[in-house]
Amino acid sequence: MMGSTTEAKKIAKRVFGFDSFRPLQKEIIGSVLAGRDTLVVMPTGGGKSLCYQIPALVLEGLTLVVSPLISLMEDQVSQLKELGIPAVCLNSSLSAEEYRQNMGLLSRGEIKLLYTAPETLLQERTAGFLEQLDISCIAIDEAHCISEWGHDFRPEYRQIAALRTRFPKSVWIALTATATEQVRHDICSSLNLIRPEVFVAGFDRPGLFLEVRIKSDPDSQMLDFIRQYPDQSGIIYCATRRRVDETASMLRSRGFLALPYHAGLSDEERRSNQRAFIKDDVQIMVATVAFGMGIDKPDIRFILHRDLPKNIESYYQQIGRAGRDGLDSHCLLLFGYGDIRTIRYFISGKDKKGQKAAELHLKAMINYAESEICRRIPLLSYFGEAFEGDNCRHCDNCSREKKQTEHQDNISLAARKFLSCVIRTGRIFGAGHIIDVLRGSKSQKVLDRGHDQLSTYGIGLEYTKRQWFHLSRQFIRQGLLTQDPQHGSLLPTGKARQVLRGELEVFGQLHEDGMHSDRIKSRPEKHDSQLFEVLRGLRKRLADQAGLPPYMIFPDTSLLAMASRLPQNSDQMLDIPGVGEVKLAKYGSHFLRAIAEYSGM
Repeated sequence: MMGSTTEAKKIAKRVFGFDSFRPLQKEIIGSVLAGRDTLVVMPTGGGKSLCYQIPALVLEGLTLVVSPLISLMEDQVSQLKELGIPAVCLNSSLSAEEYRQNMGLLSRGEIKLLYTAPETLLQERTAGFLEQLDISCIAIDEAHCISEWGHDFRPEYRQIAALRTRFPKSVWIALTATATEQVRHDICSSLNLIRPEVFVAGFDRPGLFLEVRIKSDPDSQMLDFIRQYPDQSGIIYCATRRRVDETASMLRSRGFLALPYHAGLSDEERRSNQRAFIKDDVQIMVATVAFGMGIDKPDIRFILHRDLPKNIESYYQQIGRAGRDGLDSHCLLLFGYGDIRTIRYFISGKDKKGQKAAELHLKAMINYAESEICRRIPLLSYFGEAFEGDNCRHCDNCSREKKQTEHQDNISLAARKFLSCVIRTGRIFGAGHIIDVLRGSKSQKVLDRGHDQLSTYGIGLEYTKRQWFHLSRQFIRQGLLTQDPQHGSLLPTGKARQVLRGELEVFGQLHEDGMHSDRIKSRPEKHDSQLFEVLRGLRKRLADQAGLPPYMIFPDTSLLAMASRLPQNSDQMLDIPGVGEVKLAKYGSHFLRAIAEYSGM
C-alpha cells in the first residue's frame, strides 16, 4: 500500500503541470499513501480531487471514486482522459455496449480510476465484480451526503459503509467542501473509518468578493451587476422554476446569452443547456439549486442569488462554484424579507423535527445577510472557524467601512418622513409599502387602504425607490426601526421618537455603495490582454473541434501566464502552471505558434 510522496510530487508536475501542492494536499496524499483512512474537508476550488487522483497514479491497482452526480463523473473522467490518465465510469447513463466495454477494461487492469454512483455500487452485480479486482483506494466524494445533519442528505450514501467488509484491504478517503463538526463526526462513524486522519482546511475563500444588497428592483439590480462582467461566465440562482424561466427570458430579451436549468426541464434539455454553459456557448446559467454540484467549470466569475438560500451550507456550496481557478470572483446576494416568508411556508410542511432544524438553518442565513460586520466572520463561524482579523478587505461591509467614515450625509429629514409614514400606516407594513406611500404610488394596495389620503402620501419623491430602500436599511441598522423577521413589518423604537422630536440627528449615505468590477482583481499576472483574448479564441476553436469544454484544454490561469511570460519553446511552456507533458504534446505547438505570430517572432 505504501507509496512515495516524492513520486507524488513528480506526478503533480509531469501529469498535472503543478510545481507545488496547495495547502494540506501533500499531507493528505501522504496519509492515503501510508494506508490510513482519511477525512478531508476542503473548500470548493481547494484541490480536493488531486488528493485521490495523485495517489491513484502512485498506488498499484484501481482507485474507486463514489460520486453522487453523473454529470460530475463524466466531467472528471473527460478531464482525466485529456491528461492521459485511464479512467472510466459505471452509471445508468451508459449504453449496454459502453458498460460492457468499461467492464472489460477494468477486468484487464487497464484503468486507474473508476467513477460510480452509490446506487450502481450497491448493486450486487457491480459489487461482486469489483470484489475480484485489486482496489487499493476508495474515495467517497461529496461525503456530507451521508449525514442527516448535512444539507444534502442521501439515504443511499448510508449503505456504502456495508461494503467495508468486501474491500478490507482498501484505504478509504472521504471528501467534502461543507461539513460542520457534527457532520464530520457523522461521516467518520457512518463510513466506519478506522482511526481516520482528519484534515480540515480553512473554509475561507479569500478570492470571493462577498456582497449583500437589499432587494428593491431585482431585474435592474441583476442587469447592473451582470454588465460589470462582459463575456464572463456566471450563475444566477433563483428559488423557483417559474422565477428561473422568467429571469432567463428577461436576460435574453436584453441581449444576454442565458439559459435556464431546473428539474422541470427534460433530461435532454438540462444536459443541452449545461453543455452550452460549460462550453462557453452561453454566458449565464439561470438555475434552481438543482444546478451546480456536477459543475467543475473553473472560470465562473460571478454568482448572483436572486433569492435568499434556505441555509448557509447551500449558500456556501453555491458561491463555491465561482473562482475555482484561483482568480477573484464576485458573489452577490439580493436579500428581501419576502423571501423569508416563502422559505417559512415550505418549512411549515415538514415534520416538527424537520421544522426545528430548518428554522435554525434559516436563522443563521438571515443573520449572515443582515450582518454589518465582515461577511467572513458569521460565514466561517457557522463552520466552527474563527476569521483572523475584523476586515477582510474583500466584502461589501469591509469595503464600505472606509467610505462611510470618509463621507456621511445628514439624512435626518428623510428619517423623519419615513418614520412618520410607518406610524401613520399603522405599524404593520414592510419597507416596500411605506416607500410606495412616500412616492405617491397609485397601486391598488395603497388606494384600497386609503393611504393616498395620508399626510405622508407623496412627500418622498426626491428619492428613487432604490434610494429609499437603501435609506430604510440604514434606519434599521441604526436602531430607529425593528423588523418582524416573520412578516417584515417595521416598528419604530424609542430612538425613533427622539428623531421625530428633533432631538437626534441621523447620518448615513444617500446612495448605495454598489460594488464595481474594479474591486475584482482577477488578473494576478501583468499580461497582454489582447493576446489573452487571442489565446481564448484559439482555446475555444480547439475545444469545439475536440468536443470538449474550453477549460479542459487549459484554464484561464494558464492562458494568463502565457500572455504574461510569452513562452517561446516547449521547455518554457512546461513552466506554465497547468501545462503537463500530455497537454504540451497535444496543444503546445498551437499555442506557441499563436504567441509567436502575435509577437512577430
